Amino acid sequence: MKRKKWLRYLLPVLGLLFLALHWSVDTVKTDHLLMEVPQVKLLPWLESSYVYLYLHLFTFVPVFALSFDRNVHFYKKWRYLLPAILPVAAFFIIWDVFFTEKGVWGFNHDYLSGIYLVNLPVEEWLFFFTVPFACVFIYECLNFYIKKDWLQSIEPFLTKLLILLFFAVGIWKFWHMYTATTFILAGGFLLYHLLFEENAYRSRFYLAYLVSWVPFLMVNGVLTGGYTQEPVVIYNPEEYLGIRVTSVPLDDSVYSFLLLIMVVTLFERLRQASLNK
Repeated sequence: MKRKKWLRYLLPVLGLLFLALHWSVDTVKTDHLLMEVPQVKLLPWLESSYVYLYLHLFTFVPVFALSFDRNVHFYKKWRYLLPAILPVAAFFIIWDVFFTEKGVWGFNHDYLSGIYLVNLPVEEWLFFFTVPFACVFIYECLNFYIKKDWLQSIEPFLTKLLILLFFAVGIWKFWHMYTATTFILAGGFLLYHLLFEENAYRSRFYLAYLVSWVPFLMVNGVLTGGYTQEPVVIYNPEEYLGIRVTSVPLDDSVYSFLLLIMVVTLFERLRQASLNK
């Protein structure tokens, strides 16, 4: 039991050490951001310096309004959700600032309001709050309205497969900073989850993640240039996997997976701790 508790703390430390080592030895070609991306359909009405802010309104406002639904009562879960979002957002913002400085990705000023905090557009800061807020709402709605746990039987196999896949891709593309960081961290966190967290909600999370992939592709499709003349978020082609779903780099899907499972894990911990009082 003591060994298991010791290992529980060792895994995150090893993950952070890997991150520090990888970021210190990997070099990134600066001023090498790719503006030409696959387009889905050009929508001229998106050509605005407030398009990223509009996406936040599109993401947040409907969910906020539906939070007071008499069945799901999502507003009652905010006391667990907001403390879950804050530390995860802090981690991802530090990551974001570093990658922006290194030239792994950047931002198109033509589509931004011009307000920056620590060299990041304020719109990017909001991303780590509005997106988890909306996706946990999807997770809670599916938990309420879909009683059968459709993925429960395959969850153990699926979890182990994802861990192997994430680690394999991350190691294979070790010198692609975005790919290696995202895939190895996702594999490491999922391994930690398999060893130390309750598996009761993993299958539920997988279903919610799959459902959220549709709005994810819509929102991220706008950000990555699928519907605008130029992308809002611009990537260094040497630092990601090189595979895009519409205009969205596949790495973004794993980045989103990691962001959301970290938030849901803390959310469920806080909720369970409250119930056990």
